[in-house]
Amino acid sequence: MNLSSGKNAAIEWACAAQMMPGQKESGDHCLVRAHPRGVLLGVIDGIGHGKEAADAAQEAARTLDRHSGESLIAMVQRAHESLRGTRGVVMTLVSLNSSDHTLTWLGVGNVQGMIFQKDSDSKFGYESVILRGGVVGHQLPPLKAEIIPVNLGDLLVLATDGIYSGFTVGLNMNNSPAAIAERIMTNYAKGNDDALVIAARYLGGSDESRTK
Repeated sequence: MNLSSGKNAAIEWACAAQMMPGQKESGDHCLVRAHPRGVLLGVIDGIGHGKEAADAAQEAARTLDRHSGESLIAMVQRAHESLRGTRGVVMTLVSLNSSDHTLTWLGVGNVQGMIFQKDSDSKFGYESVILRGGVVGHQLPPLKAEIIPVNLGDLLVLATDGIYSGFTVGLNMNNSPAAIAERIMTNYAKGNDDALVIAARYLGGSDESRTK
């Protein structure tokens, strides 16, 4: 397992990743990019495995990074054009805006995305990103980004299909993002696919420095 982490004014985050056995490169990629209003997070899964999947995921990440100041819909459309001729990818993108404390997210394919928020009893409820079928680079569905309010301390989790669903069972949402990402990877990685999970705690500030 590879574990990377970081922290800025907007979020504290950690990304755990694991390659499919027998492969030299992973098709799963995480992106964390600070911007003046907050931070962009993305999890990208190249179709298939090995070098071609990794090449597609890395090209998508480069395109998103170059255009991180644009809307999520515009970024996905740009990635779609840049990935023509590749295997393509599925992805979920999240933009956290610290100026108005909102989250905007958009998913194409099967990268899970969940935001866990405390209620008045300090218990965590959650919302999930709406995933639209398609492959960025091959067949793009009609795109619609959702906007929801976020609060300080909310926890965001994104995971590729190399992670079993139901990974929140028994999870302590108050743990650090690194502990959460590591636990999900250890207990819920399928073992027969590339796997990646990113956990991020919303801190509410803004920071223009690049975090990854």
